[in-house]
Amino acid sequence: MRSDLKRRLNRRIVLSHTQDSVGSSYKKTILPNGLRIVSEELTHVRSVSVGVWIDVGSRDESASLNGISHFIEHMVFKGTTSRSVKEIARSLESVGGYMNAFTGKEHTCYYARVLDEFTELAIDVLSDLALHPTFPAKDIEKEKGVVIEELKNAEDDPDDIIHDYFEKALFGDHPLGFPVIGSEPNLRSFTRDDLLRHVKRHYVPQRMVLAAAGNISHERLVGLAEKYFGELKSTSRRAATERSRPRSSKSLRKEYKKQIQQAHVCIGTQAWSIKSKHRYPLLVLNTLLGDGMSSRLFQNIREKYGFAYSVYSYATMMSDAGVFSAYIGTDKAHVSKSTDLILREFNKLRQTPVSGAELQRTKAQLKGSMMLSLESIPNRMMRLGTSELYFQEFNSIDGILKHVNEVHQEEIQEIAGILFRDGALSKVIIQPDGNTVGSDEKR
Repeated sequence: MRSDLKRRLNRRIVLSHTQDSVGSSYKKTILPNGLRIVSEELTHVRSVSVGVWIDVGSRDESASLNGISHFIEHMVFKGTTSRSVKEIARSLESVGGYMNAFTGKEHTCYYARVLDEFTELAIDVLSDLALHPTFPAKDIEKEKGVVIEELKNAEDDPDDIIHDYFEKALFGDHPLGFPVIGSEPNLRSFTRDDLLRHVKRHYVPQRMVLAAAGNISHERLVGLAEKYFGELKSTSRRAATERSRPRSSKSLRKEYKKQIQQAHVCIGTQAWSIKSKHRYPLLVLNTLLGDGMSSRLFQNIREKYGFAYSVYSYATMMSDAGVFSAYIGTDKAHVSKSTDLILREFNKLRQTPVSGAELQRTKAQLKGSMMLSLESIPNRMMRLGTSELYFQEFNSIDGILKHVNEVHQEEIQEIAGILFRDGALSKVIIQPDGNTVGSDEKR
């Protein structure tokens, strides 16, 4: 081992080492350049899921650059200083693994899953994508067309795009109201220099996490991180602008028309951040109200009245803000009745305490889904990465289950009273415009 590498290894900061009842061993190390490394070693599997996380998403963009984080996520696969686009595509598939990426409001992640014997190859490729993209000019123009088609595809999927419309209604001109994918005018305007500036500003080690779950020791992972990320320089300047908190939203109603057969509705409001004391009561409330076939919305609107095939609620929690909403896809003739039924369920939660039996069933459902998700190695890696980016520490499953168990009826009624108070709710509707989408008429 080179002497300079030895010196750097000796300056690693080992911060955490915990073990929980599901048999995982968590460790965290920070390299001298600021890169954080988190792992869960699981010796009973033969695979490893690894992710390179960057603390940047669409909320870190200006209006004119909205969509650039997602576009960069596409473009890194078009070539690096050492691999062509075809070599990137074949790199892990040739050994039976897979690789992908995603961009969200606050994070970008490049991830892979491979057999444990190919862990170094996966980290080599992922680091190459994150650190050494070349952004070929000819591919930039080509990929603009690909992402614009992705945008058109989303617009043609109303039960997907309505959530973007809803967030726009809640957050307005704040970056949290921006769609992750951006807009067609923005996409057409991006230049190679725009991409390079964005990467230089945000892809810095202090804003990066290497997370791995599976059959790999933490010591080996740190060694691979040092090998492939160790030369990345830390920066003394501020890595990115401070994220501004969104203002509280006013109640709004927005209606759009599309050539579709079914109406789509979101009703909800701004909610709490992932760090809020209301986090676990909100998760329990959401499970009770609209998560699964036993939920109140499903049993009432679908099973009792037959107004919808798809009806559910969801809670999205970010670093300093959140969203709570109920969604339904229904016939245009049933929009008014369906939304009245949703509002009735909201008011029941405000006015009537949840019974002890229903609360216990809901907690059991939530805890069970959490535990079952841990049987997925990629899910474990995702939990590691998001936990580090949001909390700078690991939230063990034992701790999470304890918090769920401690939720009581009064907390559910309290947060329902805040969320569903008069004048707090916004509504977004995508209505059929009356034109026929398709026809079986023979000509």
